Amino acid sequence: MSGSTIILGPGKADLLEAIDERGTLRAAAKSLGMSYMRAWKLVGVMNAAFREPLVIVHRGGASRGRSQLTKTGRRALALYRALEADALRASRKRWDELRKLLVSS
Repeated sequence: MSGSTIILGPGKADLLEAIDERGTLRAAAKSLGMSYMRAWKLVGVMNAAFREPLVIVHRGGASRGRSQLTKTGRRALALYRALEADALRASRKRWDELRKLLVSS
């Protein structure tokens, strides 16, 4: 894995949530406006980077395939979302100061 590869970011977190909500990789990809192959590759990157896979994909064609987050996948997603919330809280004061410099805020 390249040092510049983003293992988990906003788009991948959104994909994990969509998989959890929709139950298939295809439906998750469609809901996010991405191709199935792109979603498949993103899941592959995440699964390869973590000690345990985040997503299990059960192939089965259009009507029988399904995908699910593993326990590790749910934990990684929860930690990522908590990290996002922490970062927003920590930066709120500076964002408010920066907004005051804008023409329209």
